[in-house]
Amino acid sequence: MIKKTCALYYIIAINNNPSYKEISVEINTKVLLCILIAVLLTILPIICKYLAVVNTLFHEVGHQLASIMTGGKAHKIQLFANTEGLAFSSHRYWIGRVLTDLAGYMFSSFMAATFFFLIYKGNYNLIICLLLAILAISMFFWVRNWYGFFWILSFSVGFVWLLWKVEGSIIENVVLFLVSILFVQSITSAFKIMYLSFKTPAQAGDATSLAQLTYLIPAQVWGIFFFVQSLYFGWLAIQNFFPF
Repeated sequence: MIKKTCALYYIIAINNNPSYKEISVEINTKVLLCILIAVLLTILPIICKYLAVVNTLFHEVGHQLASIMTGGKAHKIQLFANTEGLAFSSHRYWIGRVLTDLAGYMFSSFMAATFFFLIYKGNYNLIICLLLAILAISMFFWVRNWYGFFWILSFSVGFVWLLWKVEGSIIENVVLFLVSILFVQSITSAFKIMYLSFKTPAQAGDATSLAQLTYLIPAQVWGIFFFVQSLYFGWLAIQNFFPF
């Protein structure tokens, strides 16, 4: 009874606090605006492809982390200007290969949802630390092709320069925009692999690889799975800002 009463007073206090409402509306508006900009950027080929590699990096890092966690070895990552990527790893067990193939799309979707949750909590510093850690680990241990080096170096330098030169809300807006790019690309890339699994099932990336590993489950099923999980994590990402 006491807990219910405290919760009720808390809700009433929030509803009667105009400053809280203003902050809530402001962050919701920023989230919506950044997501819309990220969607619009998909029609700008050069800028979009450069920024979309953020999702590619998370995708390939997901593969490498899964290979390590299942007893395999992560060798290298290659990033390409057309937003494609490759993760080279070796595995001791069949289940390790399956989980590694599953991990790419799921990791980028999961991280987009995690970052939006941290934004909802106002924990931008943790997002920055995680981004810098992934960039540093990838640069020193995994990325091993020329465009990959160019992208990760230019992106890291630009991001660190912003952290050094800019303060306050501008940094928060930059972080929100990058997370929105990851969010949008995690869904659109999953849709593309689902589309390819129906159009060219023998050339549908991770969906094809999983179909070859599982024999009885076709690439189309894996393509649908990747897209559905991206929508689920996408819903988790925005439900705090736009509950429905």
